[in-house]
This record gives sequence, structure tokens and C-alpha cells, in this order.
Amino acid sequence: MPNEIFNACESEMRASVNHMLKDFKTLRTGKVTTSVLDNVRIDYYGTMTALDQVGSILVADATTIVINPWEKNLLSTIESAISKANVGANPNNDGEQIKLFFPAMTVEQRQESVKQMKGMGETAKVAIRNDRKHANDKIKKLEKDKEITADESKSAQENIQKLTDKFIAEVDNILKTKEAEILKV
Repeated sequence: MPNEIFNACESEMRASVNHMLKDFKTLRTGKVTTSVLDNVRIDYYGTMTALDQVGSILVADATTIVINPWEKNLLSTIESAISKANVGANPNNDGEQIKLFFPAMTVEQRQESVKQMKGMGETAKVAIRNDRKHANDKIKKLEKDKEITADESKSAQENIQKLTDKFIAEVDNILKTKEAEILKV
């Protein structure tokens, strides 16, 4: 029974780290990625459709994204959807494709991105600690119900703490690496 709780706790902690990594994709880091357009939807014949479903999206260089719609009549629709989404660049429509030119990040913008990233990291750490608390509560309930001994309970809680320390350290390492990446000019 404690092993099942331990494995479930480990899965939940891994999910917390993965959620943080997914959140990082929304941060601007100096070089653009197509993920800045993930939330842009256009009206495609009456259905709200993701931008990558109606054309190709390519990163031309560190500051430029090019969108080639499969149907040229969608250019104006895509252009207005991007404008409304406020992705940090104005769309340039040349009649064939749309280009987004993102300005280089300033030092202040980089520091703001680091601040947001650290907030996401703290959220992940809180989630990991909550996972630890839930697992420990389950272990204590097993001990209270006399399903495991006090020694088994203590050992299980120590293992859960080691697991918590491992995942907190992993989050810290990811944050340190990502901070260096964002602040690198």
C-alpha cells in the first residue's frame, strides 16, 4: 500500500514539473517560437480553427515568423486574428504570406520574463509540496487504521520527503538553466 502511494505521488510531482515546462512555452526568451501563436484561432468557414490547421507556420530567423495560409483568401482573417491576439508583433500581409517581425528584447523585458518564470517555478514547487502533503496524509491514515506499523509509516514518509527534495532540486536546476537562457543577450 505505501508503494502505491509513493508511485502515485511521484507521478503527480512529475506532472507538476511537466506543467511548469508547458507554461514556460508562453514566455518570450529572446528568440521567437511558433508557440506564441498557439492560442490564435480564426473563423474557418464557421468553425474556430487553430492557425496551424489552415497554413504553415515557420520561424524564419530569431525575430521573424512567417505564416503561409493554404488558402490565400484567409490572409485578412489571419491578419485580424493575430492583431486581436496581441502576440507582440504586428502582422505584415504581402498578399502571399504574413510575416511577424518581433523586436529584440530589452534587458527589462528579459528581467520581466525571468520574474514570470520564477513565479511559475514557485507554483510548481507549491504543487510538489502539496503532493507530498497528500501522500503523507494517506500514509498517516494507514498507520492510524493499523494497516501499517509506525516504523513503516516513518520510512514511507522519509521516502516521500526524499522524492520531494529530488523534484524541488529538479525545478531549481531547470529554473537556473532557463534564467541563463533568457538573460543571455
